[in-house]
Amino acid sequence: MKPIIEVRHLYKKYRIGMILPYYTLRDKLAELSRKPVNLFKKKKMSDDGLLEDEFWALRDVSFNAMPGEAIGIIGRNGMGKSTLLKVLCRITPPTRGEIRLRGSVASLLEIGTGFQQEMTGRENVFLNGAILGMKQKEIKRKFDEIVAFSEVEKFLDTPVKHYSSGMYMRLAFAIAAHLDPEILIVDEVLAVGDASFQKKCLGKMESTTYEGRTVIFVSHNMDAVSGLCNKTILIRNGSVAAIGETDKIVRLYKKENLDSSAKIHL
Repeated sequence: MKPIIEVRHLYKKYRIGMILPYYTLRDKLAELSRKPVNLFKKKKMSDDGLLEDEFWALRDVSFNAMPGEAIGIIGRNGMGKSTLLKVLCRITPPTRGEIRLRGSVASLLEIGTGFQQEMTGRENVFLNGAILGMKQKEIKRKFDEIVAFSEVEKFLDTPVKHYSSGMYMRLAFAIAAHLDPEILIVDEVLAVGDASFQKKCLGKMESTTYEGRTVIFVSHNMDAVSGLCNKTILIRNGSVAAIGETDKIVRLYKKENLDSSAKIHL
């Protein structure tokens, strides 16, 4: 059986001051206007081939995910976890390397991403489903299940600009998880939900893996990662520091954090 996700020697480079998921037309025009001036500026090149205003957000990341696997991605803030997810979701392109996705992808990376503020919750269910590549007939078939899971039925015909962050997350997760994606990618956004709804989301992701679909889960909640994921990747400074059984990798991560805290208090 082939992996449903293959990542090979993935690199992502950013310029300091230009950390954007994508470039707008205005950004591109501004960059072009600076080029004549920049031609006369000599920038220092580091040993790893970076200019002085560049850095590697991801460096030589490789891993596989099989159908039905739940893979955790952990690491301290600023280590490259969210960048990796954005590259996997094709929100931003890699600088170099290769990604192969053998299935449809649904992602929940930031609260309200893809929601139209002036549209109601009901309308956004259909909009997000269409963005995920679902046909209207499929969305209608799943609609009641999505609404029931989200627990926002009372506010379904209210514009989402009036939703709290928790309501956003509930509806967004319900849409992403119930439209039968073969790959579900979830960032730390579940942290804004209450404990009971977080447990409900984790249960849904677990049932997703039983159905043969793949989950990629980024979290700082080690109990959630241990309960859901059979394999975990520890990201450190944009690189894969360790990969293996979740319990082993979580212990390593906790030990690193304890050692780091001890050094700070010395």
